Amino acid sequence: MSTLSGGHLLVKSLKALGAAKCFGVPGESYLDVLDALHDTNGALDFVLCRNEGGAAFMAEAYGKLTGQPGICMVTRGPGATNASIGVHTAMQNSTPMILFVGQIGTDQREREVFQEVDYRAYFGSVAKWVVEIDQADRIPELLSRAWTTALSGRPGPVIVALPENMLTSMTDAEPCRPVRIPTPAPTDDNVAEAIRLLGEAKKPLLIVGGGGWSEQGRAALQQFAVQNHLPVCVAFRFHDLVDHHSECFVGEAGVGMSPHMQSAIKEADLIFAIGIRFGEMTTGAYNLLDVPYPKAKLIHAHSSDKELGKVYAADLPIHASPNQVVDKLQHVKLEGNWQIWQQQCRQTYMDSFDAPVQPGPVNMVAVLQYLRAKLPDDVIITNGAGNFATWPNRFLQYGPKQRLLAPQSGAMGYGVPAAIAAKVVNPDRTVVCFAGDGDFQMNCQELGTAMQANAQPIILILNNGTYGTIRMHQERHYPARVSGTELSNPDFVALAKAYGFHAEKVSETEQFAAAFERALASKTGAVLELTISAEAITPRQTLSQIRDQSC
Repeated sequence: MSTLSGGHLLVKSLKALGAAKCFGVPGESYLDVLDALHDTNGALDFVLCRNEGGAAFMAEAYGKLTGQPGICMVTRGPGATNASIGVHTAMQNSTPMILFVGQIGTDQREREVFQEVDYRAYFGSVAKWVVEIDQADRIPELLSRAWTTALSGRPGPVIVALPENMLTSMTDAEPCRPVRIPTPAPTDDNVAEAIRLLGEAKKPLLIVGGGGWSEQGRAALQQFAVQNHLPVCVAFRFHDLVDHHSECFVGEAGVGMSPHMQSAIKEADLIFAIGIRFGEMTTGAYNLLDVPYPKAKLIHAHSSDKELGKVYAADLPIHASPNQVVDKLQHVKLEGNWQIWQQQCRQTYMDSFDAPVQPGPVNMVAVLQYLRAKLPDDVIITNGAGNFATWPNRFLQYGPKQRLLAPQSGAMGYGVPAAIAAKVVNPDRTVVCFAGDGDFQMNCQELGTAMQANAQPIILILNNGTYGTIRMHQERHYPARVSGTELSNPDFVALAKAYGFHAEKVSETEQFAAAFERALASKTGAVLELTISAEAITPRQTLSQIRDQSC
């Protein structure tokens, strides 16, 4: 047996568990870990970020793309608190993630020493588990548990605090070994009852979402839905679970839900929810389905027993991984007569693409029509939060190989770091980030990370000079009293060029196609600033119309 420092044992254990990338900002509290990472280039790479919030978003996006825990490393105190936005996002997205936090020495606790934080208290409500490793000998034990916890049941974030003196202490403990994650499966009785309930339905509706889906699971879901003519909608920002070009796909149950989707949920006489946690957005603030007993029959399948019965009492609760559920059902041929219902739901979804020409210099309806035809069939789309996200969330159609990385938490600033992480994972794929001007400035410093890591995506900045979502609510509730939402912006083109990106300003709709072609051809990524009118606040209602209705 060899003797190692705690920091070196931690890095060896991460490699043994299968970690290949980690994202972070350096700190003196975990210098021994950084020293160990000096020797792991090409095996366990450290992606140097500019802010811990951006690093945590990158780790979350990595976890969602790969299905393995995204690793983030930050220093104590401000480093950890900066990273908390990514932890909250990972929790609400059900994404596996481990945040390692350098910590004060174990001999200095309870004195409010420099940057001291009680991480169990701070992260307790937004993480699956929080642990502090006090002894280097216990690193393999507790790290194995952290990895298992992040992936088990409902995937999510784990916080591991690393006291500085623990990392430099010596140990002869052996590194972790790979861990196996058990996956709960439905019983034969579960499957038989689900088939019976579906067969009795006149207007069934599948709502799918959540974390932990595999490529095989997506394919099995698709097969089950298509061969049975079952309408399928996705929960808020889980668009990429279903092929939107398939006749079974009928829309998204998300924020600002479209009238056709609200009607479908209300009219359904059976809802088969797979992997979802019944969040506020997916249920129309819990107004579309009565709590705790919906009028429709409810089958709810989830990999965590804690999600079953948390909000709604299901007629058939199934404690099982979504992949296991659809694997058992993919070859089932249901006896049912709901094809007309499915066709009606599909038609109303297709009709939702018909939107009026938008006021202002750049018409996003035309831009999205072009992108639907132009984007590669394996493109990765990312977005942060704001009214601009309506465009990639409602006006793109995701094929079976395309992915969407977006925050269920509604966190601004997510899109840029997520796009950079996507290029780190898949450098040869096209990655397109949609960002508002306010959203972009939450993490625009991570363009430096992209430049250094050679992971430059295409970023579309929809610049309307305002925090659009809040402005919309202001005009609805306090018409004509604009306060704290108008933005004075920098020269985005000059800023992007300073970071080595190709950059252009698109001032007219007709300029977009050629500019996007140049963006695709750029070897150093691209930032396209699109001049959008604040009047074009939603696809079907202008700011003035919202104000006039409120007066």
